[in-house]
Amino acid sequence: MSKARAIILSVTVEGLSQAETARRYQVSKGWVSKLIDRHRTHGEEAFQPRSRRPHSSPTRVADVLAELIVNLRIQLVADGLDAGPETIRWHLEQHHDVTVSTSTIRRRLLNAGLITPEPKKRPRSSYIRFTADLPNECWQSDFTHWRLADGTDTEILTWLDDHSRYALSVTAHQPVTGTTVVATFDEILATHGVPASVLTDNALVYTTRFAGGRGGRNHLETHLADLGIHQKHSAPNHPTTCGKVERFQQTMKLWLRAQPAAQHVDDLNQHLTTWTRIYNHERPHRSLDRTTPATAYPKPHRRAQPQEPTTGSDTTASTPTAPSPSAEPARCTTSASAAPTPDNPSSSSSTTSTSASSTPPPAISSATSPLTQPAATNPKTQRETPEPWVRAFPMSRDITRAERVGFEPTEGVNPHFLSREAPSA
Repeated sequence: MSKARAIILSVTVEGLSQAETARRYQVSKGWVSKLIDRHRTHGEEAFQPRSRRPHSSPTRVADVLAELIVNLRIQLVADGLDAGPETIRWHLEQHHDVTVSTSTIRRRLLNAGLITPEPKKRPRSSYIRFTADLPNECWQSDFTHWRLADGTDTEILTWLDDHSRYALSVTAHQPVTGTTVVATFDEILATHGVPASVLTDNALVYTTRFAGGRGGRNHLETHLADLGIHQKHSAPNHPTTCGKVERFQQTMKLWLRAQPAAQHVDDLNQHLTTWTRIYNHERPHRSLDRTTPATAYPKPHRRAQPQEPTTGSDTTASTPTAPSPSAEPARCTTSASAAPTPDNPSSSSSTTSTSASSTPPPAISSATSPLTQPAATNPKTQRETPEPWVRAFPMSRDITRAERVGFEPTEGVNPHFLSREAPSA
């Protein structure tokens, strides 16, 4: 017998007063009065327990929105993409102009039986993230295996920016060799600039430091040393050091399994091109506050290419020529103005008029010219002009060797890594 039934019977059958019944069962007199009124109004229904559900729920999502959340979950899983509550929230805001909290989406998915709660799982906030501070500060690279429709094994090579998770290059090969790694790396340099460092595992296509000391450096190690790029490696049997590219490969394989099986390597490369576009521009990344990697990775900085000289009558006009001897005194006038003013005012005025005159003056010997003499004795003019592409990173850069291997460092340098421009002549 329930407590409410006993209270009602003690008043209606035993004839006790409501105050005596409240003292007997140690409840309030107001509750006893409410039970008696309910019994008089509804009869036997007063003995049944009543639901505590509120009469209205102003914050409850509409049935149409709840159905949209479930459909988005099903569609994203079918496409091989992430389908968690935060991802669904991003798609609702970007494509449906609807703002819903993550907890509400999680409740809808739990009620529909589409997710399984894992209360014992370690929260993501407890992990310590190691991320480069700037784009192109560190690139990660790795390759993984993937089978075609006929069971042929292929290898997918990935280059990933550590800061923005931007997929720089994702290509399939049979197999990945040291020459392939260097060739794809040079293609990325021409588009995205020069990285400060490269982080890889200890595969032989990346390093020979565990090859028993035979053969010296491989192709990639020699190439990075020539460009002055710092090469870093993960510890053996410790893949978490390259966790970003490892996690990228898991997400990539999840998407590839949802696509039609590739018949050839070319078909697989077409799938990878589509996947790279989706990953960089259409898929939100959790570690980037639900923005796309393309948003966190700036556009590459490209310098204007010099124009080719034309043939015919315009060849002389378009081809750069060496400065004439008459232009040398005029170019040095600026540096000479910083020197003390000569005592003879007439010589100063004649020099100014000579520089401003349209008629070129006769050539002046460097041994007798008063303008070139201070430049020869000034130690500041003897310093080498700093290169404009020197970056603000504490590492050496061998410019001579980089130019000797046929690579132009100023091509495609990211503006984040330009420390200063060269002073004008």
